[in-house]
Amino acid sequence: MERRLAAVLAADMVGYSRLIEFDQMRTLARQKAHRREFIDPEIRRNQGNIVKTTGDGLLAEFRSADDAMRAAIGIQNGMRRRESESSEDSRIQYRIGINVGDVIFDDDDVFGDSVNVAARLEAMAAPGGVCISDAMFQMVQDGISHPFNDLGFQKIKNISRMVRVWQWTGETKTREPVNAAPGMNQNVRFCITDDGVQLAYARVGSGLPIMKAPNWLNHLDYEWRSPIWGPMWKGLSRTHELVRFDQRCGGLSDWDVPEVSFDLMVSDLATVADAAGLAQFALLGISQGASYSIAYAVANPERVKCLILLGGYARGRLMRNDPKEAELYEAARTMIRQGWGSRNRFYREMFTSSYIPDATPEQKSGLDELQRVSVSAENAVRIGDNIARVDVVDLARKVSVPTLVLHTEEDRIAPLDEGRRLAALIPNARFVLLEGGNHALVDRSPAFDHFLREVEAFLKEHES
Repeated sequence: MERRLAAVLAADMVGYSRLIEFDQMRTLARQKAHRREFIDPEIRRNQGNIVKTTGDGLLAEFRSADDAMRAAIGIQNGMRRRESESSEDSRIQYRIGINVGDVIFDDDDVFGDSVNVAARLEAMAAPGGVCISDAMFQMVQDGISHPFNDLGFQKIKNISRMVRVWQWTGETKTREPVNAAPGMNQNVRFCITDDGVQLAYARVGSGLPIMKAPNWLNHLDYEWRSPIWGPMWKGLSRTHELVRFDQRCGGLSDWDVPEVSFDLMVSDLATVADAAGLAQFALLGISQGASYSIAYAVANPERVKCLILLGGYARGRLMRNDPKEAELYEAARTMIRQGWGSRNRFYREMFTSSYIPDATPEQKSGLDELQRVSVSAENAVRIGDNIARVDVVDLARKVSVPTLVLHTEEDRIAPLDEGRRLAALIPNARFVLLEGGNHALVDRSPAFDHFLREVEAFLKEHES
Protein backbone atom coordinates (compact mmCIF):
# COMPACT_ATOMS: atom_id res chain seq x y z
CA MET A 1 0.00 0.00 0.00
CA GLU A 2 1.10 3.55 -0.77
CA ARG A 3 -0.15 6.65 0.99
CA ARG A 4 0.29 10.12 -0.52
CA LEU A 5 -1.38 13.45 -1.16
CA ALA A 6 -3.63 13.44 -4.23
CA ALA A 7 -6.55 15.26 -5.77
CA VAL A 8 -9.46 12.86 -6.25
CA LEU A 9 -12.05 13.49 -8.97
CA ALA A 10 -15.38 11.62 -8.85
CA ALA A 11 -17.71 11.89 -11.86
CA ASP A 12 -21.14 10.40 -12.37
CA MET A 13 -23.68 10.57 -15.19
CA VAL A 14 -26.92 12.40 -14.37
CA GLY A 15 -30.15 10.42 -14.78
CA TYR A 16 -28.37 7.31 -16.07
CA SER A 17 -31.22 4.89 -15.33
CA ARG A 18 -33.80 7.16 -16.93
CA LEU A 19 -31.71 7.62 -20.08
CA ILE A 20 -31.05 3.88 -20.35
CA GLU A 21 -34.76 3.16 -20.03
CA PHE A 22 -35.55 5.79 -22.66
CA ASP A 23 -33.05 4.53 -25.29
CA GLN A 24 -30.60 1.93 -24.03
CA MET A 25 -28.53 1.28 -27.15
CA ARG A 26 -28.17 4.89 -28.25
CA THR A 27 -27.37 6.11 -24.73
CA LEU A 28 -24.66 3.49 -24.24
CA ALA A 29 -23.16 4.20 -27.65
CA ARG A 30 -23.04 7.94 -27.01
CA GLN A 31 -21.62 7.49 -23.53
CA LYS A 32 -18.84 5.20 -24.76
CA ALA A 33 -18.00 7.63 -27.56
CA HIS A 34 -17.76 10.52 -25.06
CA ARG A 35 -15.46 8.50 -22.84
CA ARG A 36 -13.25 7.18 -25.65
CA GLU A 37 -13.01 10.35 -27.74
CA PHE A 38 -13.05 13.06 -25.10
CA ILE A 39 -13.37 12.42 -21.34
CA ASP A 40 -10.58 9.86 -20.87
CA PRO A 41 -8.16 11.79 -23.14
CA GLU A 42 -8.97 15.01 -21.25
CA ILE A 43 -8.05 13.36 -17.96
CA ARG A 44 -4.81 11.96 -19.37
CA ARG A 45 -3.96 15.32 -20.99
CA ASN A 46 -4.10 16.88 -17.51
CA GLN A 47 -1.79 14.22 -16.02
CA GLY A 48 -4.65 12.31 -14.42
CA ASN A 49 -5.04 8.59 -13.89
CA ILE A 50 -8.43 6.82 -14.06
CA VAL A 51 -8.47 4.49 -11.07
CA LYS A 52 -11.77 2.75 -11.68
CA THR A 53 -14.98 3.07 -13.66
CA THR A 54 -18.59 2.17 -13.06
CA GLY A 55 -21.44 1.83 -15.52
CA ASP A 56 -22.15 5.55 -15.32
CA GLY A 57 -19.13 7.15 -13.70
CA LEU A 58 -15.43 7.12 -12.89
CA LEU A 59 -12.87 7.89 -10.21
CA ALA A 60 -9.57 9.55 -11.15
CA GLU A 61 -6.57 10.82 -9.21
CA PHE A 62 -4.19 13.68 -9.94
CA ARG A 63 -0.89 14.60 -8.32
CA SER A 64 -1.75 18.28 -8.83
CA ALA A 65 -4.92 20.07 -7.65
CA ASP A 66 -4.61 22.48 -10.60
CA ASP A 67 -4.54 19.57 -13.05
CA ALA A 68 -7.68 18.08 -11.51
CA MET A 69 -9.45 21.44 -11.70
CA ARG A 70 -8.53 22.00 -15.36
CA ALA A 71 -9.70 18.48 -16.22
CA ALA A 72 -13.06 18.97 -14.49
CA ILE A 73 -13.84 22.33 -16.11
CA GLY A 74 -12.60 21.02 -19.46
CA ILE A 75 -14.85 17.96 -19.27
CA GLN A 76 -17.96 19.96 -18.36
CA ASN A 77 -17.40 22.62 -21.02
CA GLY A 78 -16.64 19.98 -23.62
CA MET A 79 -19.71 17.95 -22.75
CA ARG A 80 -21.89 21.02 -23.20
CA ARG A 81 -20.55 21.41 -26.71
CA ARG A 82 -20.79 17.71 -27.58
CA GLU A 83 -24.38 17.44 -26.32
CA SER A 84 -25.59 20.86 -27.50
CA GLU A 85 -27.88 19.41 -30.17
CA SER A 86 -29.48 16.82 -27.87
CA SER A 87 -32.86 17.61 -26.36
CA GLU A 88 -32.85 18.54 -22.67
CA ASP A 89 -34.58 15.28 -21.72
CA SER A 90 -32.01 13.12 -23.55
CA ARG A 91 -28.87 15.16 -22.87
CA ILE A 92 -25.94 13.36 -21.25
CA GLN A 93 -24.52 15.38 -18.38
CA TYR A 94 -22.09 14.66 -15.57
CA ARG A 95 -21.72 15.78 -11.99
CA ILE A 96 -18.15 16.13 -10.73
CA GLY A 97 -16.77 16.37 -7.20
CA ILE A 98 -13.11 16.99 -6.30
CA ASN A 99 -11.29 16.78 -2.97
CA VAL A 100 -7.62 16.86 -2.05
CA GLY A 101 -5.95 15.02 0.82
CA ASP A 102 -4.19 11.85 1.90
CA VAL A 103 -5.16 8.86 -0.24
CA ILE A 104 -4.29 5.18 0.20
CA PHE A 105 -3.39 3.36 -3.03
CA ASP A 106 -3.72 -0.43 -2.96
CA ASP A 107 -3.78 -2.78 -5.97
CA ASP A 108 -5.04 -0.24 -8.51
CA ASP A 109 -7.70 1.11 -6.16
CA VAL A 110 -7.90 4.11 -3.84
CA PHE A 111 -9.31 4.42 -0.36
CA GLY A 112 -9.63 6.91 2.43
CA ASP A 113 -11.63 9.78 3.82
CA SER A 114 -10.58 12.07 0.95
CA VAL A 115 -12.09 9.66 -1.58
CA ASN A 116 -15.37 9.47 0.35
CA VAL A 117 -15.63 13.27 0.49
CA ALA A 118 -15.02 13.55 -3.27
CA ALA A 119 -17.85 11.09 -3.92
CA ARG A 120 -20.22 13.05 -1.65
CA LEU A 121 -19.27 16.32 -3.34
CA GLU A 122 -20.08 14.78 -6.73
CA ALA A 123 -23.58 13.90 -5.52
CA MET A 124 -24.12 17.51 -4.38
CA ALA A 125 -23.05 19.09 -7.67
CA ALA A 126 -25.56 20.51 -10.12
CA PRO A 127 -25.87 18.68 -13.46
CA GLY A 128 -22.98 19.90 -15.59
CA GLY A 129 -21.36 21.42 -12.50
CA VAL A 130 -18.35 20.86 -10.26
CA CYS A 131 -18.32 20.89 -6.44
CA ILE A 132 -14.98 21.11 -4.64
CA SER A 133 -13.94 21.12 -0.99
CA ASP A 134 -12.56 24.23 0.66
CA ALA A 135 -9.15 22.53 0.90
CA MET A 136 -9.21 22.14 -2.86
CA PHE A 137 -10.45 25.70 -3.40
CA GLN A 138 -7.64 27.20 -1.31
CA MET A 139 -5.07 25.40 -3.45
CA VAL A 140 -6.45 26.45 -6.85
CA GLN A 141 -8.22 29.80 -6.34
CA ASP A 142 -5.24 31.92 -7.41
CA GLY A 143 -4.80 30.01 -10.64
CA ILE A 144 -8.38 29.78 -11.92
CA SER A 145 -10.48 32.39 -13.69
CA HIS A 146 -13.74 30.47 -13.35
CA PRO A 147 -16.06 31.92 -10.64
CA PHE A 148 -17.21 29.58 -7.87
CA ASN A 149 -20.16 30.11 -5.52
CA ASP A 150 -19.56 29.49 -1.83
CA LEU A 151 -22.19 26.97 -0.65
CA GLY A 152 -20.96 27.29 2.93
CA PHE A 153 -20.41 24.49 5.41
CA GLN A 154 -22.28 21.32 4.49
CA LYS A 155 -23.09 18.24 6.50
CA ILE A 156 -21.89 15.29 4.42
CA LYS A 157 -23.24 11.79 4.95
CA ASN A 158 -20.96 9.50 6.99
CA ILE A 159 -18.45 12.35 7.54
CA SER A 160 -18.46 13.66 11.12
CA ARG A 161 -17.02 17.10 10.41
CA MET A 162 -18.64 19.91 8.43
CA VAL A 163 -17.12 20.50 4.97
CA ARG A 164 -17.12 23.87 3.26
CA VAL A 165 -18.17 23.47 -0.38
CA TRP A 166 -17.65 25.61 -3.48
CA GLN A 167 -19.54 25.10 -6.75
CA TRP A 168 -19.00 26.01 -10.41
CA THR A 169 -21.86 25.50 -12.86
CA GLY A 170 -20.75 27.28 -16.01
CA GLU A 171 -23.50 29.79 -15.25
CA THR A 172 -21.94 30.91 -11.97
CA LYS A 173 -21.53 34.65 -11.56
CA THR A 174 -19.56 36.25 -8.78
CA ARG A 175 -21.61 38.68 -6.75
CA GLU A 176 -21.29 40.76 -3.63
CA PRO A 177 -23.04 39.51 -0.47
CA VAL A 178 -26.73 40.43 -0.53
CA ASN A 179 -27.50 43.57 1.53
CA ALA A 180 -24.48 42.91 3.70
CA ALA A 181 -24.22 45.19 6.72
CA PRO A 182 -20.68 46.10 7.83
CA GLY A 183 -19.48 43.84 10.62
CA MET A 184 -22.66 41.75 10.65
CA ASN A 185 -21.77 38.06 10.98
CA GLN A 186 -24.05 35.34 12.29
CA ASN A 187 -22.87 33.03 15.05
CA VAL A 188 -23.66 29.35 14.38
CA ARG A 189 -23.96 26.98 17.35
CA PHE A 190 -25.31 23.48 18.02
CA CYS A 191 -27.56 21.84 20.61
CA ILE A 192 -28.93 18.34 21.25
CA THR A 193 -32.62 17.40 21.52
CA ASP A 194 -34.02 14.92 24.03
CA ASP A 195 -34.02 12.20 21.36
CA GLY A 196 -30.37 12.81 20.50
CA VAL A 197 -30.73 14.89 17.31
CA GLN A 198 -28.13 17.62 16.78
CA LEU A 199 -29.66 20.94 15.73
CA ALA A 200 -27.77 23.90 14.27
CA TYR A 201 -28.92 27.41 15.17
CA ALA A 202 -27.61 30.89 14.40
CA ARG A 203 -27.93 34.24 16.08
CA VAL A 204 -27.07 37.70 14.81
CA GLY A 205 -27.87 41.31 15.69
CA SER A 206 -29.03 42.91 18.92
CA GLY A 207 -32.29 44.19 20.39
CA LEU A 208 -35.61 42.43 21.01
CA PRO A 209 -34.99 38.76 20.05
CA ILE A 210 -36.93 37.35 17.11
CA MET A 211 -37.04 33.56 17.11
CA LYS A 212 -37.83 32.06 13.69
CA ALA A 213 -39.55 28.67 13.47
CA PRO A 214 -38.38 26.30 10.71
CA ASN A 215 -40.13 26.19 7.37
CA TRP A 216 -39.95 24.18 4.13
CA LEU A 217 -36.28 24.65 3.23
CA ASN A 218 -33.60 25.76 5.67
CA HIS A 219 -29.84 26.12 5.50
CA LEU A 220 -28.38 28.64 7.96
CA ASP A 221 -25.22 29.38 6.02
CA TYR A 222 -26.55 29.33 2.44
CA GLU A 223 -29.71 31.29 3.30
CA TRP A 224 -27.65 34.04 4.91
CA ARG A 225 -25.80 34.62 1.62
CA SER A 226 -28.59 33.79 -0.82
CA PRO A 227 -30.75 36.22 -2.84
CA ILE A 228 -33.86 34.47 -1.48
CA TRP A 229 -33.77 34.80 2.32
CA GLY A 230 -30.55 36.76 2.84
CA PRO A 231 -32.13 40.23 2.46
CA MET A 232 -34.95 39.40 4.88
CA TRP A 233 -32.66 38.03 7.59
CA LYS A 234 -30.30 40.98 7.26
CA GLY A 235 -33.22 43.40 7.28
CA LEU A 236 -34.66 41.95 10.51
CA SER A 237 -31.29 41.68 12.27
CA ARG A 238 -30.38 45.33 11.73
CA THR A 239 -32.59 46.37 14.67
CA HIS A 240 -33.23 43.05 16.46
CA GLU A 241 -31.46 39.88 17.50
CA LEU A 242 -32.49 37.16 15.04
CA VAL A 243 -32.31 33.50 16.11
CA ARG A 244 -33.16 30.78 13.59
CA PHE A 245 -32.36 27.10 13.21
CA ASP A 246 -32.22 24.30 10.67
CA GLN A 247 -34.96 21.75 11.24
CA ARG A 248 -34.08 18.14 11.90
CA CYS A 249 -33.10 16.23 8.74
CA GLY A 250 -31.96 19.31 6.85
CA GLY A 251 -29.41 22.10 6.54
CA LEU A 252 -26.59 21.97 9.09
CA SER A 253 -28.66 19.87 11.53
CA ASP A 254 -28.64 16.05 11.57
CA TRP A 255 -30.04 14.53 8.36
CA ASP A 256 -30.23 10.92 9.51
CA VAL A 257 -33.01 11.11 12.11
CA PRO A 258 -35.41 8.36 13.21
CA GLU A 259 -38.58 10.46 13.26
CA VAL A 260 -40.08 13.63 11.83
CA SER A 261 -43.36 14.80 13.35
CA PHE A 262 -45.28 17.94 14.24
CA ASP A 263 -44.76 17.44 17.98
CA LEU A 264 -41.02 16.95 17.51
CA MET A 265 -40.75 20.10 15.41
CA VAL A 266 -42.41 22.09 18.19
CA SER A 267 -40.18 20.39 20.75
CA ASP A 268 -37.11 21.28 18.66
CA LEU A 269 -38.21 24.91 18.68
CA ALA A 270 -38.33 24.76 22.48
CA THR A 271 -34.89 23.12 22.63
CA VAL A 272 -33.30 25.89 20.57
CA ALA A 273 -35.05 28.66 22.54
CA ASP A 274 -33.65 27.17 25.75
CA ALA A 275 -30.17 26.64 24.30
CA ALA A 276 -30.10 30.26 23.09
CA GLY A 277 -31.16 31.45 26.56
CA LEU A 278 -34.19 33.38 25.29
CA ALA A 279 -36.43 34.40 28.18
CA GLN A 280 -38.92 36.37 26.07
CA PHE A 281 -39.01 36.85 22.33
CA ALA A 282 -41.10 37.57 19.26
CA LEU A 283 -41.87 34.37 17.35
CA LEU A 284 -41.77 34.40 13.53
CA GLY A 285 -43.54 31.60 11.67
CA ILE A 286 -43.35 31.43 7.87
CA SER A 287 -45.46 28.93 5.88
CA GLN A 288 -45.82 25.76 7.98
CA GLY A 289 -43.63 27.45 10.59
CA ALA A 290 -46.78 29.35 11.54
CA SER A 291 -48.37 26.14 12.88
CA TYR A 292 -45.27 25.29 14.97
CA SER A 293 -45.26 28.85 16.31
CA ILE A 294 -48.92 28.69 17.27
CA ALA A 295 -48.42 25.42 19.17
CA TYR A 296 -45.40 26.80 21.02
CA ALA A 297 -47.13 30.09 21.87
CA VAL A 298 -50.17 28.30 23.31
CA ALA A 299 -47.93 26.12 25.49
CA ASN A 300 -45.55 28.95 26.49
CA PRO A 301 -47.46 32.27 26.46
CA GLU A 302 -45.18 33.73 29.14
CA ARG A 303 -42.17 33.54 26.80
CA VAL A 304 -43.76 34.73 23.55
CA LYS A 305 -44.18 38.51 23.45
CA CYS A 306 -45.93 38.40 20.09
CA LEU A 307 -46.50 36.25 17.00
CA ILE A 308 -45.67 37.19 13.39
CA LEU A 309 -47.12 34.76 10.83
CA LEU A 310 -46.29 35.07 7.12
CA GLY A 311 -47.91 32.90 4.45
CA GLY A 312 -49.16 30.60 7.19
CA TYR A 313 -52.11 28.27 7.51
CA ALA A 314 -53.93 26.25 10.15
CA ARG A 315 -54.58 23.26 7.88
CA GLY A 316 -52.15 21.37 5.68
CA ARG A 317 -53.11 20.42 2.13
CA LEU A 318 -54.57 17.05 3.11
CA MET A 319 -56.67 18.60 5.88
CA ARG A 320 -58.61 21.14 3.78
CA ASN A 321 -61.28 18.78 2.40
CA ASP A 322 -60.38 19.97 -1.08
CA PRO A 323 -59.67 17.34 -3.79
CA LYS A 324 -57.61 19.85 -5.79
CA GLU A 325 -55.32 20.49 -2.83
CA ALA A 326 -54.84 16.73 -2.36
CA GLU A 327 -54.00 16.38 -6.06
CA LEU A 328 -51.41 19.16 -5.80
CA TYR A 329 -49.87 17.45 -2.81
CA GLU A 330 -49.56 14.12 -4.67
CA ALA A 331 -48.11 15.85 -7.74
CA ALA A 332 -45.52 17.68 -5.66
CA ARG A 333 -44.61 14.48 -3.82
CA THR A 334 -44.03 12.65 -7.11
CA MET A 335 -41.94 15.48 -8.52
CA ILE A 336 -39.78 15.57 -5.39
CA ARG A 337 -39.06 11.85 -5.63
CA GLN A 338 -38.23 12.04 -9.34
CA GLY A 339 -36.59 15.41 -9.73
CA TRP A 340 -35.27 16.77 -6.43
CA GLY A 341 -32.24 18.96 -7.05
CA SER A 342 -32.64 18.67 -10.80
CA ARG A 343 -32.37 21.51 -13.31
CA ASN A 344 -35.14 19.94 -15.39
CA ARG A 345 -37.37 22.80 -16.53
CA PHE A 346 -40.63 20.95 -15.74
CA TYR A 347 -39.62 20.52 -12.11
CA ARG A 348 -38.52 24.15 -11.79
CA GLU A 349 -41.76 25.40 -13.27
CA MET A 350 -43.79 23.47 -10.72
CA PHE A 351 -41.68 24.18 -7.66
CA THR A 352 -39.72 27.42 -8.04
CA SER A 353 -42.35 29.23 -10.09
CA SER A 354 -45.02 28.29 -7.57
CA TYR A 355 -43.03 29.60 -4.61
CA ILE A 356 -41.65 32.78 -6.16
CA PRO A 357 -43.48 33.50 -9.46
CA ASP A 358 -42.61 37.22 -9.33
CA ALA A 359 -38.88 36.70 -8.66
CA THR A 360 -35.91 37.57 -10.84
CA PRO A 361 -33.95 34.82 -12.66
CA GLU A 362 -31.15 35.18 -10.09
CA GLN A 363 -33.58 34.73 -7.21
CA LYS A 364 -35.15 31.66 -8.84
CA SER A 365 -31.68 30.22 -9.37
CA GLY A 366 -31.02 30.84 -5.67
CA LEU A 367 -34.06 28.77 -4.73
CA ASP A 368 -32.93 25.99 -7.10
CA GLU A 369 -29.58 25.99 -5.30
CA LEU A 370 -31.18 26.06 -1.85
CA GLN A 371 -33.20 22.91 -2.52
CA ARG A 372 -30.04 21.04 -3.56
CA VAL A 373 -27.98 21.94 -0.49
CA SER A 374 -30.66 21.98 2.22
CA VAL A 375 -32.18 18.51 2.21
CA SER A 376 -32.21 15.13 0.46
CA ALA A 377 -35.13 13.92 -1.67
CA GLU A 378 -36.03 11.33 0.97
CA ASN A 379 -36.11 13.90 3.76
CA ALA A 380 -37.99 16.41 1.60
CA VAL A 381 -40.74 13.81 1.22
CA ARG A 382 -40.76 13.16 4.99
CA ILE A 383 -41.08 16.87 5.73
CA GLY A 384 -43.75 17.29 3.04
CA ASP A 385 -45.80 14.39 4.37
CA ASN A 386 -45.64 15.89 7.85
CA ILE A 387 -46.76 19.41 6.92
CA ALA A 388 -49.54 18.18 4.61
CA ARG A 389 -51.28 16.80 7.71
CA VAL A 390 -50.90 19.87 9.94
CA ASP A 391 -54.07 20.87 11.79
CA VAL A 392 -53.86 23.62 14.42
CA VAL A 393 -57.42 24.91 14.07
CA ASP A 394 -58.25 24.23 17.73
CA LEU A 395 -54.88 25.51 18.95
CA ALA A 396 -55.23 28.75 16.98
CA ARG A 397 -58.38 29.61 18.95
CA LYS A 398 -56.31 29.41 22.18
CA VAL A 399 -53.60 31.89 21.20
CA SER A 400 -53.42 34.64 23.83
CA VAL A 401 -50.47 36.73 22.61
CA PRO A 402 -50.64 39.67 20.16
CA THR A 403 -50.54 38.29 16.60
CA LEU A 404 -49.79 39.78 13.19
CA VAL A 405 -50.85 37.72 10.15
CA LEU A 406 -49.46 38.67 6.72
CA HIS A 407 -50.30 37.01 3.41
CA THR A 408 -49.74 37.76 -0.29
CA GLU A 409 -52.89 38.10 -2.33
CA GLU A 410 -51.97 35.53 -5.01
CA ASP A 411 -50.00 33.00 -2.95
CA ARG A 412 -50.01 29.67 -4.86
CA ILE A 413 -48.62 27.54 -2.01
CA ALA A 414 -50.85 28.72 0.84
CA PRO A 415 -54.08 30.15 -0.62
CA LEU A 416 -55.18 33.56 0.61
CA ASP A 417 -58.35 31.99 2.04
CA GLU A 418 -56.18 29.92 4.39
CA GLY A 419 -54.36 33.04 5.56
CA ARG A 420 -57.63 34.84 6.24
CA ARG A 421 -58.98 31.77 8.01
CA LEU A 422 -55.90 31.69 10.22
CA ALA A 423 -56.38 35.35 11.16
CA ALA A 424 -60.05 34.70 11.93
CA LEU A 425 -59.23 31.77 14.21
CA ILE A 426 -56.69 33.66 16.33
CA PRO A 427 -58.38 36.05 18.78
CA ASN A 428 -57.78 39.72 17.91
CA ALA A 429 -55.21 38.92 15.22
CA ARG A 430 -54.23 41.78 12.92
CA PHE A 431 -54.32 40.88 9.20
CA VAL A 432 -52.20 42.57 6.49
CA LEU A 433 -52.63 41.82 2.78
CA LEU A 434 -49.40 41.96 0.77
CA GLU A 435 -49.11 42.58 -2.96
CA GLY A 436 -48.08 39.87 -5.43
CA GLY A 437 -47.92 36.07 -5.49
CA ASN A 438 -44.59 35.18 -3.87
CA HIS A 439 -44.85 32.69 -1.01
CA ALA A 440 -41.25 33.48 -0.04
CA LEU A 441 -40.85 37.26 -0.05
CA VAL A 442 -37.90 38.40 -2.13
CA ASP A 443 -35.91 41.63 -2.16
CA ARG A 444 -36.85 44.47 -4.52
CA SER A 445 -40.56 43.65 -4.40
CA PRO A 446 -43.40 45.78 -2.93
CA ALA A 447 -44.44 42.95 -0.61
CA PHE A 448 -40.92 42.65 0.84
CA ASP A 449 -40.71 46.32 1.84
CA HIS A 450 -44.31 46.31 3.08
CA PHE A 451 -43.57 43.27 5.26
CA LEU A 452 -40.55 44.87 6.93
CA ARG A 453 -42.46 48.10 7.64
CA GLU A 454 -45.43 46.28 9.19
CA VAL A 455 -43.23 43.97 11.27
CA GLU A 456 -41.08 46.83 12.57
CA ALA A 457 -44.14 48.82 13.64
CA PHE A 458 -45.72 45.75 15.27
CA LEU A 459 -42.55 44.90 17.19
CA LYS A 460 -42.23 48.45 18.52
CA GLU A 461 -45.70 48.12 20.00
CA HIS A 462 -44.73 45.02 21.96
CA GLU A 463 -41.01 45.31 22.72
CA SER A 464 -41.45 46.71 26.26
